[in-house]
Amino acid sequence: MSFVPLNFNLLPEAEMRIRAAAFLEEMRRRRTVREFSLQPVPREIIEQAVLTAGTAPNGANLQPWHFAVVADPAVKRRIREAAEVEEREFYQQKAPQAWLDALAPLGTDEHKPFLEAAPWLIAIFSRGSFADAAGARHQTYYSKESTGIACGFLIAALHHAGLATLTHTPSPMNFLNEICGRPPSEKPFLLLVVGYPAEGVQVPAFAARKKPLGEISTWL
Repeated sequence: MSFVPLNFNLLPEAEMRIRAAAFLEEMRRRRTVREFSLQPVPREIIEQAVLTAGTAPNGANLQPWHFAVVADPAVKRRIREAAEVEEREFYQQKAPQAWLDALAPLGTDEHKPFLEAAPWLIAIFSRGSFADAAGARHQTYYSKESTGIACGFLIAALHHAGLATLTHTPSPMNFLNEICGRPPSEKPFLLLVVGYPAEGVQVPAFAARKKPLGEISTWL
């Protein structure tokens, strides 16, 4: 294995403080939305965000993820129809009352029009194994953890670019393999809805109330 010098810029502490505070404020403005504008988003912006996600740290650098990016209205309709089947069963049969009570303030139900309204859907898959050039299969390492980190990078990159997102996880999501043409070795991890928020959209006030530092961290 060969190594190369680290490309790292050592910044003055004053600039580091400014950057850290500015990024915190930017991410504090991020909100999940469920109503999207029909305004198109250039593909190049989505490509750059996906490439950013692909820089995430991961087990053994095997990059155990795949991003199926959907703009075709017919494919989005298929995804919505399949997702609503699972969501209907969840809301009407599967979900315990405590879960439904927790979701009640958000006003969500089995209807998911945003899956068609938003210009882009990104189905993220986690790869548990892969085939080499000779066709032999090999296991990946920390695939779920790695994919989760990549999703965080992706959401931050899209927000930084000026877009809104919604993380959607109907259960199960196996329908995404068939619709997106992905093999069984890849497991659906997250369906990310991407676009501009609809004009006048409102978000729950309580969503802005994040736990303070003392409640989310321990300093030893």
